[in-house]
Amino acid sequence: MRPENLFQCHFLRKNNCSEFGGIAVAERIFFGMTEIAMTPTAELKLDDKVVNLPVLVGTEGEHAVDISKLRDQTGYITLDDGYGNTGSCKSAITFIDGDRGILRYRGIPIEQLAERSNFVETAYLIIYGELPTHDQLRKFSDLLTLNQMLHEDMKFHFEGFPPHAHPMGILSSMINACGCFNPSLFADEEVSQFDLQVAQLISQVRTIAAFSYRKSKGLPIIYPKKAYKYSANFLHMMFSDPYEDYELKVEVVRALDLIFLLHADHEQNCSTSTVRMVASSRANLFASAAAGVCALWGPLHGGANQAVLEMLQEIHQSGDDGSKFIQAAKDKNSGKRLMGFGHRVYKNHDPRAKIIKRQCDILLETLHIKDPLLDIAKKLEEAALGDSYFVERKLYPNVDFYSGIILRALGIPTEMFTVMFAIGRMPGWIANFKEIREEEGSRIYRPRQVYVGPTIRSYTPMEERK
Repeated sequence: MRPENLFQCHFLRKNNCSEFGGIAVAERIFFGMTEIAMTPTAELKLDDKVVNLPVLVGTEGEHAVDISKLRDQTGYITLDDGYGNTGSCKSAITFIDGDRGILRYRGIPIEQLAERSNFVETAYLIIYGELPTHDQLRKFSDLLTLNQMLHEDMKFHFEGFPPHAHPMGILSSMINACGCFNPSLFADEEVSQFDLQVAQLISQVRTIAAFSYRKSKGLPIIYPKKAYKYSANFLHMMFSDPYEDYELKVEVVRALDLIFLLHADHEQNCSTSTVRMVASSRANLFASAAAGVCALWGPLHGGANQAVLEMLQEIHQSGDDGSKFIQAAKDKNSGKRLMGFGHRVYKNHDPRAKIIKRQCDILLETLHIKDPLLDIAKKLEEAALGDSYFVERKLYPNVDFYSGIILRALGIPTEMFTVMFAIGRMPGWIANFKEIREEEGSRIYRPRQVYVGPTIRSYTPMEERK
């Protein structure tokens, strides 16, 4: 049999099919494929064997071929480096359509939630699947308040970190430590303790973040106040003094709350997939969330808004007002890249960016901040929205661009930007953990690989090695 006939694949639609060529590992492989329709199965032909694979259609019309039985039936696996075309799960939490700029939490458009909701209510929606009633929201908020204090012994853990330890390293470590101070995590009745664990994790993550910031600055720890709501309490713990409370302006609190809300979930990204991977082993909620923090720490994932500020600082230090940098960014050979523009998922506008831009403008006007970096940011924004080079390539400012500007305006240090991301993303991680635990017959995640190392060889004694 010729190599091009080794592996033929036909996805049938009303008895018609078309073909296209492709390359796979180590061999030339040709596929025949048409658009996946509403047919219940797809037909895969390997040599003389025909395998029928189920076709799944999501509630928003997304199509998928179920290959979960492929290896058992054929001995083959699929190869999809980086999982760019692989659905790792079925989820009912978040829907994204990058081509149309759509983001919905549990079916509700992000625009409606940003306008009418707040972070705590949205967290409840994401985790439990429905908007809370008045009583449900009150009980949830009360549970957050009751669980916002850390165990006093945890203060000794903070003292064990060096003064300049990265806040994300402290955050992941302390989240795991919280689990150690919660024996119910390891008890048989863990499921019955889920609501308490949710409240502890969502509430205490901001307390840990604020404590770690204060320690890095050599400042006394500020405890949360029962009278303050979620985002206001975080600002209080970050910036109040023992002798004077931080002034909580409505626009400031709203801007931070909106950042948390807009980052609350974003489908199967790197950190969320990591949480699901760890949760599939039946690790507890705190361990799974700590793993999510570690994944988010990576600069290719959670460091985008920090990269925006570092870019602005570089421009300012060079004596540029942004004009030269914009021209350099158009030159592929310059090595200059606009950070915070465009998005891997959204091929048009990032819907979150449209929302947060309005709040960014309101905040800057309210605070009357004179900051050369923010002036440069405004110039870059104007260029990206009006310059044909960026418009034609759909390089619009994304949510990271505006969130970086807001966080700087609020006085959040750059090294804490990714921590802000983690606080906001916590509801999504918890919801995905919950899906894994509630899925009937769920198994531990265990991806396959295509081995490309040496074939069998013998051990060489030390004296014979060159």
